Amino acid sequence: MGVEVEQETYTLEEILATTKPSNRLILWNDEVNTFDHVIHCLMRYLQYSESEAARIAWTVHNKGKCVILEGSHTEMEIYRKILKTEGLTVTVE
Repeated sequence: MGVEVEQETYTLEEILATTKPSNRLILWNDEVNTFDHVIHCLMRYLQYSESEAARIAWTVHNKGKCVILEGSHTEMEIYRKILKTEGLTVTVE
């Protein structure tokens, strides 16, 4: 009398997705940038729609910060530098 065991299989992409650390780009609230400027930057550089960018701007205004992108450390650093040149306060975590 044997016991049947179901074996799970995973693709390489699925395995790497669970082991790869995800870095987050965070936009912080400040007293310098206008809503219009933040929305413009999110649309221009991150290809957010106007309504998505406005939602993010309000989240930042109300909660103090918002995760705006996730990905590799290198990718997040590139976007951090771009947005920083526009005057936005952004960090990578």
